[in-house]
Amino acid sequence: MSHPILFGNPYYLVLSLIIMCYASYTMLNMIEQPGAGWKIYGFNWLVGGAAVFGLGLWTMHVVSLLASDHRIVMDWSMLLVLGGSGIIIYAALLVVTKGGPAAGSLFSGAMLVAVGATLLHYMSMLNDSVTMLHMNWALYALSFMVSFAGAYAAFYVIERKYSRFKLKSCLLLGFSSMLMHQLGMHALDIEYRDIFTADQLNNYLLLFAFLLGVSTLIILSFSLTTHFAAGRYRQINERYKLLVENSMDTIALVGKGKWEFMNRAGLRMFGAQHEREILGTCLFKLLDEKHHAEMQHWLMEKPAGDDMTPGPIELQWQTLQGKPLYTEIVRASATFSGKQIEQIIIRDISERKKNEELLINSEKLYVAGQLAAGIAHEIRNPLTSLKGFLQLMSTGRGSSEHFYEIMKSELIRIESIVSELLMLSKPQVYDFSRKDACRIMADTVNLLDTQAILHSVTLDFRSDSRPLWVMGVENQLKQVFINVLKNAIESMSGGGTVSIGMELEAGTVVIRIKDEGSGISKEQLASLGQPFYTTKDKGTGLGLMVTYKIIDNHQGQITAESEMGVGTTFVIRLPYAGEQE
Repeated sequence: MSHPILFGNPYYLVLSLIIMCYASYTMLNMIEQPGAGWKIYGFNWLVGGAAVFGLGLWTMHVVSLLASDHRIVMDWSMLLVLGGSGIIIYAALLVVTKGGPAAGSLFSGAMLVAVGATLLHYMSMLNDSVTMLHMNWALYALSFMVSFAGAYAAFYVIERKYSRFKLKSCLLLGFSSMLMHQLGMHALDIEYRDIFTADQLNNYLLLFAFLLGVSTLIILSFSLTTHFAAGRYRQINERYKLLVENSMDTIALVGKGKWEFMNRAGLRMFGAQHEREILGTCLFKLLDEKHHAEMQHWLMEKPAGDDMTPGPIELQWQTLQGKPLYTEIVRASATFSGKQIEQIIIRDISERKKNEELLINSEKLYVAGQLAAGIAHEIRNPLTSLKGFLQLMSTGRGSSEHFYEIMKSELIRIESIVSELLMLSKPQVYDFSRKDACRIMADTVNLLDTQAILHSVTLDFRSDSRPLWVMGVENQLKQVFINVLKNAIESMSGGGTVSIGMELEAGTVVIRIKDEGSGISKEQLASLGQPFYTTKDKGTGLGLMVTYKIIDNHQGQITAESEMGVGTTFVIRLPYAGEQE
């Protein structure tokens, strides 16, 4: 005896299909609810989705049986079957929404949906009056695979965010469930002990009408809730889209070293007319080759904490037309559609770089002009003297021997200026070693003691009894001490005392050199260390500039404090090198 492919009245079958497609649409809408509320209300969405889909399956099952010659079974065991099926479908939705790798979670979720759907169908046909049961396992396997395929396709569309295929996936899930039910009725032959009477049918219809009304009410309530939630999500999504698309900076998503998304600002920055020119291409294609290794390391770098992202870096790119781009870039790691992805924000700083370069060049020209003016002024004076003496000697007047000594001193002065300038401009390589700052200062005091006596100045040197070790170059440190002490001696034209103190303070060797001169004003203090700035009549200002440079090379600090009419104190701080082993 041949059986028709579809059991029942076509009108009932169409009604069953509509019910199933509607339940599928509602469930898929509920499980894709994103946003901040998902973490709080996610359990409710999953339970609601499982309940709607389970009720849709049961309603479709009963309506299809009403239109066929198969017997309807309705008793309290039906609630257990419906509950068990709902739990399995809930587990499937939980796996899909919170599972691990996308392919594995989709497969497991689809398998569970197929188990839940076939369980509800086949178990709903059984009761305690069954006398004979025959299962066609080939048709059963086919019905299971149909249900699995429909669920997998629907979950795949939801996971991939293919919104344009969402309605088709709902229709596919509904049709596959309907087809599974029809194949299941072919696969299962059952004989019952008792006879199905008209009174039982009427009772079943009343019960079914009641349950159908409750199911419809539940599905409609969930549908309305989902509709309003989806509308709110679309509104929030539009806001985020406006923020991203109207951003002045480039906002992009990068996955597996390729551009996956880029806003309009990024397309304009790279000179792209359409997003297909950028999306899907390699990240390193437009990145300058010298930054490839740096970018690779930066992308692999893990944040220090959950809320921290690696600091910004500056990279050079090029547009699609080959124009260079200077950018500042930050990133944040995230998971999108079940895979690791990097969110990148790129700011075009080409204009800023150009302005910085212009500013640096301007400052260089300004400093060069200042140095040139100072050098010309300092060297022109001794050159004028040399020229005058040469002209005088050419006439044969005056004592040549006396002129030679003066000319020699002027040449020495020019040589000194040039040497100090070379030291400032030319990089020097020195061998730093552990030195006793107290001994170097003691040697310097002995060296300048005679000069101090000629100026009626007393050098009062006091220090710790222990050595004060520093890492440095002895000749340079001695030059620093000589420069500061000579300035102190020369600042006291009427004589006085220069107090020199050395001590260890919090891991730092502190050297204080105090004179009793006329003092320096605040305006003059601010200019100390600049080239050719000096408060002395015959000074060049290069001595203090060299001093500041040497102390900076030794990782130290030098400051000056002064009070008019009282004196000036220079404070030199150098890192303590510890006790000598």
